[in-house]
Amino acid sequence: MAQAEAVCTRRAQRLTPIRRRVLEALLASHAPLGAYELIDKLGRRGAKPAPITIYRALDFLRDNGLVHRIESRNAFVACAHNHDSGAPVVFLICDRCGSVGEAAGGSVSDSIKTAARAAGFAPKTPVIEITGVCAHCRVA
Repeated sequence: MAQAEAVCTRRAQRLTPIRRRVLEALLASHAPLGAYELIDKLGRRGAKPAPITIYRALDFLRDNGLVHRIESRNAFVACAHNHDSGAPVVFLICDRCGSVGEAAGGSVSDSIKTAARAAGFAPKTPVIEITGVCAHCRVA
């Protein structure tokens, strides 16, 4: 949470109580969570927030590089690295347990951007999702 507070302070943004609760729920989870899963989790400790409230909090957190959206799962994870919000990210998604690891994707991203530009395509922030089996599940 200290990193999130520092990011918000540096950007003159406010980490409101609902934003904080959403980020805390994502930080406590070992798997990506969708908006309605977040509503259920937060509703266990008080009144259930409205979906629009959760989506606004997620938008804020994503815009400030504090969470990432896993497109293939339509879910979110807390950012595990302190990097710019526009930095390329590689997600390692376990097919067995659903956990998501985050890895830096600089060199892979550079290759993809070069190939895309050669094809006349203007890429946005590249996000790469790789599915497989995590080390913990391989051992089990």
